[in-house]
Amino acid sequence: MIAEPMNVNFLAVAVAAAVALFGLGGLWYSKALFGEVWNRESGQAPKTDRHPALVFGVSYALAFIAAWFLAAVLPVDASVGQATMLGILIGACWVATSFGINYGFGSRSLKLWLIDAGYHVLQFTLYGVILGAWR
Repeated sequence: MIAEPMNVNFLAVAVAAAVALFGLGGLWYSKALFGEVWNRESGQAPKTDRHPALVFGVSYALAFIAAWFLAAVLPVDASVGQATMLGILIGACWVATSFGINYGFGSRSLKLWLIDAGYHVLQFTLYGVILGAWR
C-alpha cells in the first residue's frame, strides 16, 4: 500500500531534506570534496561570499518537496532497506538520467554530470534511509 501525499511524517521529511541539502550538499560541494572541480567544470568562479538566504530557502523548499514525494510514494510497510533502495532508484534512474539528457544537449562535461548526478543519487538515498528508519 502506498502512502497518501498528506499522510506522511512531515517532521521526518523536514529532517531528511535538511540533512541531505545542508549536510550532504554542504560537504559534497565544498573544497574538501568536489567544490573546486565543480566550479571549474561549470564555469563558475569560486564564491567567496555566502549564498543569499533566498537561494537557501528555495533550495530547502525544493528538497522538502522531493523528500515529501518519496515519503508519499513509499509503501507504508516498507523496511529501511526497501526505502533506501527506492531512494537510490529514484536518484539514479529518474534524477541522474534526466540531468544526463540536459547535460548532453548542453555540452556539459562528464565530470560535472558525475558530480551533480552523484549528489542527487546520494540525496535520494539519504531520504530513503531517514524516511524508512523514521516510522
